[in-house]
Amino acid sequence: MITLLEQMNAWHWLALGLVLLLLELLGTAGYLLWLGVSALLVGAIMFFLPLGWEMQWLTFAVFCLFTTWLWWRYQHKQDRAGDEQRSLNQRSEQLIGQTCVLENDFPLGQGRLQLGDTTWTAKSESNIPAGTLVEVIRVEGIVVIIQEKVSQ
Repeated sequence: MITLLEQMNAWHWLALGLVLLLLELLGTAGYLLWLGVSALLVGAIMFFLPLGWEMQWLTFAVFCLFTTWLWWRYQHKQDRAGDEQRSLNQRSEQLIGQTCVLENDFPLGQGRLQLGDTTWTAKSESNIPAGTLVEVIRVEGIVVIIQEKVSQ
């Protein structure tokens, strides 16, 4: 086994990198991408610096860890930014900006409101007469906060 490891040269690393990248195309969701890139980097280094097999594998391991960590760090920032801006499967976020016409007078404070096919507990800072177009301005827990829709 050691004999096989001692015989690895730049071409072996380039071939390993390409094989890993080709396997990545089968749909491994990025698991082999950074390993393949790391093997290609080791192959490129081997053209300029002759390294022993121990140093080759150590360099490969360091590159794998480093490239994977960089990608994780980048992706983690993207995921956090995406979470703050998404409203999919967050019913309360989807309610903001919706409008409806009141069927009954809405008292100052808390009352009930029909939005779509659901009745919601709602709050208002003023009395709103029936037939008025209202808009949801924010959601606090399961209570929608409404105000009279201003025409533009």
